Amino acid sequence: MSGHSKWSNIKHKKAAADAKRGKVFTKLIRELTVAARLGGDPNTNPRLRMAISAAKNQNMPKDTIERAIKRGTGEIGGEELHEVIYEGYGPGGSAVLVEVLTDNKNRTVSDIRRIFTKYGGNLGESGCVAWTFEKKGRIGFEKGKVDEDRLFEVALEAGADDVKNEEGELVVITSPDTFESVKAAIEGAGLKYASAEVTMIPQNSVRIEGREAEQMLRLMEALEDSDDVQNVYSNFDIAEELMQAFG
Repeated sequence: MSGHSKWSNIKHKKAAADAKRGKVFTKLIRELTVAARLGGDPNTNPRLRMAISAAKNQNMPKDTIERAIKRGTGEIGGEELHEVIYEGYGPGGSAVLVEVLTDNKNRTVSDIRRIFTKYGGNLGESGCVAWTFEKKGRIGFEKGKVDEDRLFEVALEAGADDVKNEEGELVVITSPDTFESVKAAIEGAGLKYASAEVTMIPQNSVRIEGREAEQMLRLMEALEDSDDVQNVYSNFDIAEELMQAFG
């Protein structure tokens, strides 16, 4: 979990810079469009509801959100996007899972393979590492900025799976189905979280050091920076000082 947690923190710190380059909006618009294929009403479409919430958190204009949804429902034209998951191995044998939305699968797989190779990894076959990850809701809180006893009480009563102490933060873990209701209960109790997402959590970790650690972080950054990549997950565990130097 430590690698996953540390990388999530780095991603949030980089979010402001990414937003300035338009990266965040591009990825959010694609997610809104694909989510809307399942139905344009967020009240009956949990994926769309979460996509809208994420877009609003990045201050995306309302008309931009609405246009993306209309492209998904077919009310207006737009590119055809395909959902693809790529799996592979990073330096030191770490597992890497890459979620993609693309209008050109041949271009994207070539780009993903190039990135893996450049940073000491290799693209694998479908199913080679997916078993390492479990889809979960994850709500993170900065230690010292939330009443821990109250958080435990509210989260568990609302149906959370667990509340964990992780390096520098408290983390509420939920099933994907209970994520929104647990988050709503936490918000209703006035408890302020630092991050909230449905994500893929690794069930084991691989310790990486030295040059391989640096390569691993460069691999993650390069994958995240790809226009077609929506999310990247890995089970690496890297020393705090190396993560801080990189972040």
